[in-house]
Amino acid sequence: MLLEGLKVVEMATWVAGPSAAAVLADWGAEVVKVEGPIGDATRVFQPDTAESPGNPIFTNENRGKKGVMLDLARPEGRRALKVLLSTADIFVTNVRPGSLKRMGFDYDSLKAEFPTLIYAAVTGYGLVGPEADVPAFDITAFWTRSGVARAMIPPDQEPFPSRPGFGDHVTALATVSAILAAVHERHSTGKGRLVETSLIRAGAYAVSWDLAMQLRYGEVLTTQARDDRPVGISGFFRTGDDRYFCIVPRTVDCFTNMMIAIDRPEVLAEPRFEAPIVDMETTREVRAMCDEAFGKMTLAEAGERLTAGDIAWAPMGTLEELASADYAETAGCFITVEDGWGGSFRGVASPARFPEGAPPVGRAAPKLGEHTREVLEAAGLTAEEIAAVL
Repeated sequence: MLLEGLKVVEMATWVAGPSAAAVLADWGAEVVKVEGPIGDATRVFQPDTAESPGNPIFTNENRGKKGVMLDLARPEGRRALKVLLSTADIFVTNVRPGSLKRMGFDYDSLKAEFPTLIYAAVTGYGLVGPEADVPAFDITAFWTRSGVARAMIPPDQEPFPSRPGFGDHVTALATVSAILAAVHERHSTGKGRLVETSLIRAGAYAVSWDLAMQLRYGEVLTTQARDDRPVGISGFFRTGDDRYFCIVPRTVDCFTNMMIAIDRPEVLAEPRFEAPIVDMETTREVRAMCDEAFGKMTLAEAGERLTAGDIAWAPMGTLEELASADYAETAGCFITVEDGWGGSFRGVASPARFPEGAPPVGRAAPKLGEHTREVLEAAGLTAEEIAAVL
């Protein structure tokens, strides 16, 4: 069912690489996570202990995997990893290219020995060029350097970082897509290949509505100060009960319906309010009318009027609201996952589901090295070889 039968070896840390492998595990692949003696860096956030079982951050990126600890500084550890790769369909790593090459685990070093292996490299800036080995996080490469942050943060506000993992998860989904394309190709060719994704490329694609115009015309208008934005009925507004909501106009009729919603239908008879409104003073006047009207309503009242007018809108929710929302539960946003200590807790589901049947999701994330002996025995290492590795 789905990816059952696919074997994945993951040697990755933090989020983008592990998250890609976690989605494959959710969809039924057998994933072995290889960590060094220190372990994945995300283990230190909300440490997993008997008193506080189930690290939610590490579990989010690593549930359902088997955990193997190998010291790749030692020849026994490197040999064991190669044995694991000999039985794998897919290798996922976000270790920097220079380190992989020094250890002999870059693609060029492995492709002759493992011709059917799909090698998925998750990088900051790609595998070639002067920046190939530059350290990168999604906050630096995907968010800041790509132009995403500048396109989103109004120029009259101090810049701020994205939330952790935001760009990593976009990159992870791109990685999963590329891996599955390579798996499909291998059905006909019998050969593996190198698959490479990067934070910078994922960032460029995520902001490609704007980037496409930059490439075509040499300039693009991105987020502006609120008072300078060219559509008066678009964006965020605040209600009298101090709630924000967002409106995105869909058609020319939205202006008419908006004026009805705020009890200002008389402006529709004035020529200066005919679409498209290009005069900025008129635009600011429209925005001020909306601000005044919504400032006298509760969110419930505003929402009722906007919904009646078939206007696309949404309240600005909180994570607390999302966690308890019926619509989020119905949409499949959450799962129940084992904590590894005999209990369970709610977690975040991967962003696709298969209503006609899918592998069960919810196995705990592995403790450091939890399955080392089991996995190495299954791969065919002798008791003496396993003892040397351990």
